[in-house]
Amino acid sequence: MENKKNKKPFNKWLALINIPIQMGVVIFVFSYMGNWLDETHPSPIFYYHKISVLLGVFLALYNTIRQVNDINKSDFN
Repeated sequence: MENKKNKKPFNKWLALINIPIQMGVVIFVFSYMGNWLDETHPSPIFYYHKISVLLGVFLALYNTIRQVNDINKSDFN
């Protein structure tokens, strides 16, 4: 039983440390995709880069909130 108690905080911190890395990767990929779309399909009205970056930020935030909620649920069990 003590082994499970000792591993739990380590796994919790490991998950929390990975969140900023995951957010950075998601935002970077969406930014790169938006740049590519702007270069290959230019449009005077529609800015693919700005919209894709915003979408990436929202997805990264959603993923962060989901992961933190999962960590909190496992804390109470």
